[in-house]
Amino acid sequence: MPSEALHALVSVSADGLAVLDAAGCFAALNDSAAALLGSAAADLIGEPAPFAPDPVEHGSVKPDAVAPDGGRQTARWPVPGGRVLDLEYRLSPLSDGGQAVWFSDRTDVRRQQERLTAIARAASSVAGAFSLRATLDAVAREMVMTANIVAVQILALDDPAADLRILGMAGFGPAADFVDRLSACRRLGAHVRFFDAFVGGEPVVQVHRKAAIMADPTWEPLHEIMNRPDWDGFVAMPMVVRARTVGVINAYYRAGEDPGAGSLAFLQAMSDHAAVAIDTASLLAQTRTRAQSDERRRLARDLHDSVVQQLFSMRMQAKALRGRLDGRDAAIEHIRPIAEELAELSAGALTDLRLLVFELRPLDLAEHGLVAAVRAHAESVRVRTGLVIDVVAADELGMTGSLDVQEDLYRIVCEAVHNVVKHARASTVEVGLRVEADDLVVRIQDDGAGGDEPLGSRDQLGLVSMRERTERWGGRFAAGPGPGGGWTVRAAVPLRRVREEATG
Repeated sequence: MPSEALHALVSVSADGLAVLDAAGCFAALNDSAAALLGSAAADLIGEPAPFAPDPVEHGSVKPDAVAPDGGRQTARWPVPGGRVLDLEYRLSPLSDGGQAVWFSDRTDVRRQQERLTAIARAASSVAGAFSLRATLDAVAREMVMTANIVAVQILALDDPAADLRILGMAGFGPAADFVDRLSACRRLGAHVRFFDAFVGGEPVVQVHRKAAIMADPTWEPLHEIMNRPDWDGFVAMPMVVRARTVGVINAYYRAGEDPGAGSLAFLQAMSDHAAVAIDTASLLAQTRTRAQSDERRRLARDLHDSVVQQLFSMRMQAKALRGRLDGRDAAIEHIRPIAEELAELSAGALTDLRLLVFELRPLDLAEHGLVAAVRAHAESVRVRTGLVIDVVAADELGMTGSLDVQEDLYRIVCEAVHNVVKHARASTVEVGLRVEADDLVVRIQDDGAGGDEPLGSRDQLGLVSMRERTERWGGRFAAGPGPGGGWTVRAAVPLRRVREEATG
């Protein structure tokens, strides 16, 4: 190729092309190389290049020596304004000991890869954890691992006039009193920009925000915390789910790293994941509240059907006894039957009261674990109804720590057995608790009228409650007639959830 054509090709290339001398300094650059590096070509001649030479043998060039990744290597180059570029390059040795280098700016590509990785990890955190603070702390940490974000806050808001809640934070170090300090700033009249994002439902972008905050006396209570990260620009991204703004994500950018369209899209994706986590936690709390309300109504119904009726009968018998004693017919043979009936009624009321207190928070569950509590409940039902309940379980299922998961599983067993007593006309029930693969499985199978029984005849409220108790721990629930007759209830909860709850 004629040298004139080659020179023209080099000059119009969109990629950076340069020649390095034997010392690794720039000897020549095309216009694209100078533009990528952010300086005039004349200012770069003689300056050290960031490109490490290809492997060479002492005193001679090895033309067939290549760098990893097919000869492509990476280097970093600071440009005016504080921004740092990620350059991808290839080197080719020259006969005079220098190097010819081709390079391009891969900063945006690498950051997009980082953002996609962070988004995937955040999605995994939302799907895999049920502690909201742990989930959103993980989301915040993923965000600060990207190249241009140094600190993140994830804040929940119900009303701009009310105090906020910190649900996730990274990059600030210890900041337990952040909310109190922010409240002090608001009392001094500080303009809190992320409230604008919450109210307007649109992101707020402000460059050089740190300098403005540090120079503003109304922000003085937060100066020490806000000065820790090395940041400059700021974005407040609202978190919206089901057309409702539930909070904001505040992202703090390195100096020279003004947030562009790609970074805003990344923040939007992360805010979507965080909003889903907040909404899921809220729905779980509502489900738990509804289940507790249903449980209170059932206990009230049981109190009325058993203890209240027995106490009413005791009151009537006590009145009859007083009438006997006040009248002329006070012979012992007339009083004894009434006294004996009073004793039986009081014993029955005491038994039912103890059972209801046990169901409020089973002592065996707290002291001895799930299996012992289920066995105790099975025995109390057998004594009361005559129904034979066979509990098949290992004494140790690996459940320790918090009682919340165990109590939900215990309530599932109680509700399923209650349905058997009420609907099934069964003589025996098998309650199985076992570990299957990665799940803790509870299975209740009766021998009653299951195959011919319409689904609607079972307690639908009870079935809904059992399903909600299972699904709040990420489990799977099924109930229905068995192929050989009877009815089967099966709840499977991931062991990982059980053990996370126990440890966290």
